[in-house]
This record gives sequence, C-alpha cells and structure tokens, in this order.
Amino acid sequence: MFRSWGQKLEHNPFIPYLATLKGKLDLTPDIKLLTLELDDPGLRDNFDYRPGQFAFLSAFGVGEAPFGIVSVPYRKQGLEFAVRRIGTVTRALHELEPGASTGVRGPFGNYFPLEEYRGKNMIIIGGGIGMAPLRPVINTILHHRPDYGEVLIINGARTPQDLVFAPEFNLWRGAPGTTLELTVDRGDEEWEGRVALVPDVVKELAPSPQNAIAITCGPPIMIRFVLQRLKELGFADNQIVTTLESKMKCGLGKCARCNIGDKYICKDGPVFTFEQISGFMEQF
Repeated sequence: MFRSWGQKLEHNPFIPYLATLKGKLDLTPDIKLLTLELDDPGLRDNFDYRPGQFAFLSAFGVGEAPFGIVSVPYRKQGLEFAVRRIGTVTRALHELEPGASTGVRGPFGNYFPLEEYRGKNMIIIGGGIGMAPLRPVINTILHHRPDYGEVLIINGARTPQDLVFAPEFNLWRGAPGTTLELTVDRGDEEWEGRVALVPDVVKELAPSPQNAIAITCGPPIMIRFVLQRLKELGFADNQIVTTLESKMKCGLGKCARCNIGDKYICKDGPVFTFEQISGFMEQF
C-alpha cells in the first residue's frame, strides 16, 4: 500500500547534503521551526519528498538526528523541520543562527498516500510534537480541499503554550468543511478551550468511520489509547494510519535498531496502517 519515495539523484546516502539555515521560529518553549535551503541549486530543484517522510539533520561537530519533514514541496519555501530540544544534537541545532551551515540526509521512508484518500472524510489526531508529521498532511489536504470530504483535526498538548503550529490554526479552522478541536491536559488563567486528554476528545466527538481515514501521531501512550477509541467507534484496522518516525535510528536499515516485530521502521515505514502493526502493540 505504501511506497518508498527515495532521492532520485545518485548519492551516497550516508553523506549529508550541505544546507544553510535560513530562519528559525519559536513554536513552543522547547520546539523551534528550522527552515533550511540546500546549497546546490540543482539538488534544491530536484529534492522530492512527500508528507510523512523524514530526513536527518546534522549539527556539524556534534552529530545528527532524524526529523520528519514538516514543509510541503509545492510551496518551494525551503525544507522545514520542527525540532524539539531533548538532547545534545537538538540543543546544538537550536543554537544555530541563520546563515549557519548544516547537513540534510534523506529523504527516507514511505509516506501518507493522500492520493488514495481522495473523496474520504479525514480525521487527523495529534498530540504535542506528534503534530509535526501531521502538519504537511493537513496543509496538503487543504491545498487540494475539493478532493476530500469533511476534515476533523484534533490537536492536543500538555499546556496551551505547548500547542504546536499555533500561527496556522486560523488558516486550518477557516478552511471549508474543516473543524479544528484544540485540547490541553492543563489549562491556565487565559485558556478558555477544552481541558481533556486527546483520547477522551476522540470518544466525545465520536467521528464516524463511514468513508473515513483516521491519521494519528503523538506520544506512544496517546497513540495506544487513540487506537483503542477508534476501534471502539468501529474503525477498521486499514482505516487507521500512524507514523512511528520517533523510532528511527540510521534510516537505512543497517543498524537493526528500529525494528518492531519483523518491521523495520526506516524501510517498511515510518507510515503504517494499524492492520500492519496491530500484532506488535505491546512494543509501543
């Protein structure tokens, strides 16, 4: 069902392409949106990728780490990555200033086959940094809005300050036939929205499985309970799709450290239907 969409140009996949940091934006207290431009003009024009694919970013002298590509290729505004500061490499990437040199290795993995979902109602459920791989899905669907049915976006976070991509919320909720539901685990004095866990919001809103596809990404515990709620609502295993990009290691299937059962996340994924991974849920 899912196909790999690798780099068409001949290149050693272990060697990163040189890129320049063009901008960075604070999305939350610990997540920055980094915008990179590949230095080679020819490569820049031919670097093809799809929603759901990932790449490795290099902080030279420190290391590299995998991140989902959160931009969409049709906008031609560079490669965008949402980087959460959780370790040495991500801290180094956060500290880079525009004009700094970095590296991009990829794209790797399969992708969300959005062409196959045309005509269907789309339920997109994300939590925290899990909204990163869902952002290009949302923006691609809205770019081709007439091709899809109703769109429900459920976006949750620990606090209001942790809601990722807030600058785009008005664009999403303003699209025809599109509903954006925000929720947080803990509100504050200014928060007037819903205070509830994402799986509970799924149960409350009870989206219909009829002619629908549900895509989810977030912390493993959230994914586990969202999958349960969707199953309770009658969604078939092949109607539920998730991405396991957080389990990436080398990206090339060489280190044998990203496997779940007999699946290699980097080679067989990171995008899977629940049907493909239901036997390995205990490893989440």
